[in-house]
Amino acid sequence: MKISQLSELNKSELDSRLVENLDALQNLRFQQALQQLEDGTQIPLLKKEIAQIKTVLREYELGIRTIKGDVTS
Repeated sequence: MKISQLSELNKSELDSRLVENLDALQNLRFQQALQQLEDGTQIPLLKKEIAQIKTVLREYELGIRTIKGDVTS
């Protein structure tokens, strides 16, 4: 998912997406440990998306990004 697509999501959607990706990453690591992982490129891609989501969430925290429809700035 691209940063522009992540920017369109609200905080609750980003939080749920982050939890889903962290669970998926854990499952991929288990598969890798058991040598059942077929595509090893999935792990770095998922880690990159997790980092992008965390970056967008942090930007909301710092006030760099604003929530759409929020007039309290």
